[in-house]
Amino acid sequence: MQPQKIVFGTGCIQTLVEDYKKMGYQRLFVLTAPPILPLIEEPLAELKAAGISIETYQDIVAEPTVNDFKKILEVARGFKADSVIGIGGGSVLDVTKLVAAFINSDQQVEDCFGTGFIKQKGLWFACLPTTAGTGSEVSPNAILLDESDHLKKGIVSPFLIADAAYVDPKLTWTVPAKVTADTGMDALTHCIEAYTNKFAHPSVDIYALQGIRLIAANLETAVKLAAEANSKQLIANSQYIEAREALAFGSLYGGLCLGPVNTAAVHALSYPLGGEFHIPHGLSNAILLPSVMKFNMPANIKRHAEVAIALGCKPGNTDEETAQKGVDFIYRLAAAVGIPDKLTALNIPQSAVDGMAKAAMQVQRLLKNNPREVTEQDARNIYNSLY
Repeated sequence: MQPQKIVFGTGCIQTLVEDYKKMGYQRLFVLTAPPILPLIEEPLAELKAAGISIETYQDIVAEPTVNDFKKILEVARGFKADSVIGIGGGSVLDVTKLVAAFINSDQQVEDCFGTGFIKQKGLWFACLPTTAGTGSEVSPNAILLDESDHLKKGIVSPFLIADAAYVDPKLTWTVPAKVTADTGMDALTHCIEAYTNKFAHPSVDIYALQGIRLIAANLETAVKLAAEANSKQLIANSQYIEAREALAFGSLYGGLCLGPVNTAAVHALSYPLGGEFHIPHGLSNAILLPSVMKFNMPANIKRHAEVAIALGCKPGNTDEETAQKGVDFIYRLAAAVGIPDKLTALNIPQSAVDGMAKAAMQVQRLLKNNPREVTEQDARNIYNSLY
C-alpha cells in the first residue's frame, strides 16, 4: 500500500503545481502551518493564477484532538472543497488525510479508530512533508488525541493513503534543530521497529535497513548545523543540504514500512506521553527507543545485530555483542541530538507510571507486533527505567 505517485527531489513542489493544473480540480483546501506559508506562497499564487479557488487553513495544533479535527472538517465542507493538499508535519498530514476521507462521509471519526473501518475513498489528496519525519505522506495511518480518555488513537485504512506524495527536502531546510532531532528519531524508530517486528517482511526490510543507514549517518550533522548557522549560511552549505536530503529519504523509507508492517512497543508506550502530558510524538518515541530495544533484544538477537550494522556499528564477536552496540549507539545518538534520558526532564512524575502502563496496554494493535510480549508490569519497568 503506497501512493500511486511518489515524487522525491529538491524543488519538486513545482511538480505538484504542474500535476494539479492538469487534473481539472477547481476548489483546493490547503492545510498547513504559519512557519510554512512563506515557503509555499509562490506555488499557491501560481495555482490561483490558473483559476483555482484556494482556502488555506493554518491553525492546526501540534497534537490535534477529535474536536480540533471536526472544526477543520466543517471549514472544508463550508468551502465545498473538491481536493485537499497537506503541507506540513505529521499532524498536518494526518488531518489532511482525514478531511479528504470524511468530508463527504456520514461516518463519525471516533467510530473509525482501529483498522479498516472507513467505508470508502474520499477526495483526491496529496501530502508534502515539511519534517523528516513521520512518514505520514506515504502511510495509511492517521493519529488523533481522543479527549474522552486522554489517549492518542490511530485510524488505519487504505483510504488514508495519499493519491500523491511530493517529498521536497527544501521544505525541511528551515526546520529548527530540536524539531529535526525529534522527528528524525521518530523516523529512525519507524525503521527499527519495522525491521525487528514480529511481522517483518523481506520486501519491507529493504526500506527499513536503508532508512536506518541514512538517518543514523546524517541526523547528528543536520541537527548540529541547524543549531549553529543561520538560514542563508545553511542554504550555501552542501553538507547540510545533503544531510537534509538523506533524512527526507530515510523518513520516506520509514513511512513505507508503516502500511505493510507498522510499529510496535515504542509507539504503544509513547502514546500515553502524548495523550496525557502532550509530549511531541517524535520526542516520546525518541526517549523510549533505546530502553525498548534493550527489552526486545533477547527476542530476536540476530535482527537487532543487523540493525546495529545498519546503524554503522562494527560487528562484535557475537550477535549479542553486536546488538548491544546498536543499543549503545542509539543512547549516544539521542544524547548527541539533545534527547533527554529521563522522563522527569519532560515533567512527567514517577507517580504517573501506573496510569501510563495501563493506557499503553490499550494499544494492542501495535503491541501485537512487538517481537517480545509486553505485559503491564513490563511497561511499568520500561517507564521506571527512565527515572
